Parts: sequence; C-alpha cells; structure tokens
Amino acid sequence: MPRANANGLQLEYDTFGSPTDDPLVLVMGLGAQMTNWSVPFCELLAAQGFHVVRFDNRDIGLSSYLDDLPKTDLQAAFAGDFSTVPYLLADLADDVVGLFDALGFDTAHVVGASMGGMIVQQLAIDHPDRLRSMCSIMSTTGDRTVGQGTPEAMAALMRPPAQSRDEAIETGVAAQQVIGSPGYPANEEEVRAKSAAAYDRAFHPVGMLRQMAAILASPDRTEGLRSLQLPTLVVHGAADPLVAVSGGEATAAAVPDATLLVLPGMGHDIPVALYDTIVEAIATNTKRA
Repeated sequence: MPRANANGLQLEYDTFGSPTDDPLVLVMGLGAQMTNWSVPFCELLAAQGFHVVRFDNRDIGLSSYLDDLPKTDLQAAFAGDFSTVPYLLADLADDVVGLFDALGFDTAHVVGASMGGMIVQQLAIDHPDRLRSMCSIMSTTGDRTVGQGTPEAMAALMRPPAQSRDEAIETGVAAQQVIGSPGYPANEEEVRAKSAAAYDRAFHPVGMLRQMAAILASPDRTEGLRSLQLPTLVVHGAADPLVAVSGGEATAAAVPDATLLVLPGMGHDIPVALYDTIVEAIATNTKRA
C-alpha cells in the first residue's frame, strides 16, 4: 500500500474506484486501523461513483508513530489535566488536510466513524472550504453531557493492552460482545479472524492511549458545528452502548439542515447487513453538494 507525506507524517492509505471520480475520504476511529473500513463497504461506495480513500490515522496501523513524544498521563487527562497530551483532534484533522494535499484533492467528501466522526467534525469547522459534504457515524460533539457510554462499554474500551496475539484476539471478541450491534450479532469466528488480522498488521496500543487523550483534551465542537453550511449526514445506532445515540442527535441538532439516520439494532459497529442502507444514505447526502 502507498504512503502519503501529510502534515509532517507518513500516512498509510489505499484507494478504491476510479481516480477520475469524486474523492471520498474515510476516517476511522480510536485505535482502529483503516482496515476496519472493510473492502466490501469501500467497494460499495466506489460503485456509487466515488474515488474512495481509507487511511491509518497517526499513531496507529502503518502510519507514523509518535513514540518519541513524552509519556502521556491518561489518568491525569481523565481528571482534566491535559498538560501531557501531545496533540488534539484538530491535529488529526490537519493530517486529513495533508492527505488531501498529497493526493491532489482540492476538496473531498468525508466520512468519519466514532473518533473519526469527531475528526471530520473538527475538519469541517477548521477547513470548511476543503469539504464537499460530511458524514459523522456513531460519534458525538464533544459536549460531555451527551454521547456518554455505559460503564460496561467504557470498561471494554479501557482494558489493559493485550500482552500476546492470543490475548489480543480474545480482547477483540470480548469488546465486540459488549459494543457490537445487538440487532445484528457478529459471527464469533469472523471477529476472531478480524482481530488476528489486525494484530498481525500492526499492534500499537500506546498510540491508542495518545488518541484517547486527544479526545479528552479537545474542546466541545457544538458552537463550531452551528456555523457549518455543509451537506451533513449523521448516522447512529439506536443501541450504541459506547457512544450513546444522544451524541448523534446532538450532532445533527447542531449542524444546520443536517440529516439524522438512527438505525434500530445497531451498536458501535457497522454491520454488514446495514452496508447498503448506510452507503445509500452517504451517496444521497453527497448529492446535496
């Protein structure tokens, strides 16, 4: 896969569809590699007439790691002390702009999931002239009164890093059981295979801690979202235990003329059974541009 020089970093990416089609960039979430955007999902988007780009955020997958930075005190960040937080969501948004520049995109449609939705929101606020449309999936505004996860979901997210491949696989299975879609239960063997493939591709838990700190230290985006004049789709699972549906509702309420799609039975993942529904909604939103 190719790498792009973006914002002083190397970002691993790949593409689907024709380079002559409108660019659509997919931004993944906390600790998640670009491969979490599955090939079938990307191919469905490409079939809608998009040049689809997925990439690894900084500190994860095969993109640049920032391990030379001073250690981040995550407990202090949870307590409101952000003095050791090395970067913010705004920096991750600037990485996306750097990717645009490296790939020659003056503007693009963007779709973000979970933390990726937060990054896309910040991108729209900071660089509105670079976006054609925005889709925020299973995300929230940064307002701490909305989108809060259940204790069980937060515990699954904050489990200590796995110490072996087998443990990483079991952690992935356990997390899926807690945060996955109750209306569309995943096949356990498929989850095991995906967890194993993710571990074999790259395993960098300290990067996830820095990304978590960036979420905690970044400001509420609500007022910034109110200023947007951008075709916006907000997708959320009604049964999301990690980012409650109130986060998606608040996002849609903040962005003028946003479309809100709440999907019954969907948790904090994108089930294969909902691919067509979500891809169609994304394509419809882009046409508003």
